[in-house]
Amino acid sequence: MLRFENLGKRFDERVIFHGLHYASGAGCVALCDENGSGKSTLLGILAGAIDADEGEVWLDGHSLRADPLKAKSALAYVPDDCMAYPFQTGRAFLELVASTKKTTVDTSTLDLADRFGLAPHLDKRFEQMSLGTRKKLFLTATMLGEPAVVIADEPGNGLDAAARAVLIDLFRNLAKDSAVFFSSHDLRLAHACEAKVTSFADLGMAV
Repeated sequence: MLRFENLGKRFDERVIFHGLHYASGAGCVALCDENGSGKSTLLGILAGAIDADEGEVWLDGHSLRADPLKAKSALAYVPDDCMAYPFQTGRAFLELVASTKKTTVDTSTLDLADRFGLAPHLDKRFEQMSLGTRKKLFLTATMLGEPAVVIADEPGNGLDAAARAVLIDLFRNLAKDSAVFFSSHDLRLAHACEAKVTSFADLGMAV
């Protein structure tokens, strides 16, 4: 479901990573490495938000470089700051994601929003929300369209204990049928999600 080969990225003369490779089907994997190691850059590349300098990514069998529309249609992405739509309301965001996935905001999605405590925030604009609230909206949107691949950058950031419990349950359920790949500095969260813990060394980094 998620695969990448020979992935590399540099900024000017600085090599962030190079020669990364990975492949997985359904299941949960946590990328746990030190701050500044390039975790957000890698996840941005996997989600098609950042261009790789070398290598290729496949989402549900579709090449992100050769067929980006089909690849991204199989993806749910939770970026670190979740601030892509500052003037959009939470409700409009969920409806937009549903529309792009050719589905609707169904009862199960609204139930998840309620479990995250989002009911009072759905009609607020993103610029009015805390990081935790924005994060919970993006996490709720992963329910839409049955994505084959879920990419999440530090999904536990900004969440209180109750919301973290909902996140753990969400990722455990998504991992039954989808490849869930997330970054985290929190090993306790990774273990609670029953995730396989990996690092850049495990991905074959060669700098």
